[in-house]
Amino acid sequence: MTAVKWPGEWLRGVLQLCVLSALEAGPTYGYAIGQRLEEAGLGTVKGGTLYPLLGRLESDGLVRSTWAAGEGGPGRKYFQLSDAGRRELHDRVLMWRQFTAATALLLPAAGTTEEES
Repeated sequence: MTAVKWPGEWLRGVLQLCVLSALEAGPTYGYAIGQRLEEAGLGTVKGGTLYPLLGRLESDGLVRSTWAAGEGGPGRKYFQLSDAGRRELHDRVLMWRQFTAATALLLPAAGTTEEES
């Protein structure tokens, strides 16, 4: 997918939801989460942004972490959704869909100008 330079405030607003969603499939480690976000088209999320967010999610009880031995390298910290994290993801996805629907009502159709409307 071609990288788009999204406005920073958009990413800050949706990053927590996207990280929770990336963890829905099961336990994974930080680098893989970052790769998943990039593959989805969000661009590169730096470790200095991702790891503090994962720490906050863990402090809030939405994510649990465990250490596992690495394959031929150092151990990795794996993250997974807690039950509270799954509920939060579900609730936020519903809210996000309502929010984007409401926003779409306010935005002009793509590619049109006031003269064309």
